[in-house]
Amino acid sequence: MSSSREQLRAHVTVHGLVQGVWFRASAKDEADRLGVNGWVRNLADGSVEAVFEGDKKKVEEIVGWCHRGPSGAKVHKVDIVWEPYAREFAHFDIRYGR
Repeated sequence: MSSSREQLRAHVTVHGLVQGVWFRASAKDEADRLGVNGWVRNLADGSVEAVFEGDKKKVEEIVGWCHRGPSGAKVHKVDIVWEPYAREFAHFDIRYGR
């Protein structure tokens, strides 16, 4: 049952100046580059929520990226909930609406 590639899922909420700075599009580019699946969306309170799923090291890498974000972002805080890998997503999407 164990494999050489541990899988992980992270549910993150990124707080700060993270809307209107290409955060979602940049997160998608980064997820696609790393081969991480899931989604990202804006929340009504001005934060950005995302779920990342895939290889543990790659998920940890994109969560680290969320602490910086794209060049125009000013990230103040990242809330992270580590969850069991669910194999729920086949790719990474930007979600619209709330």
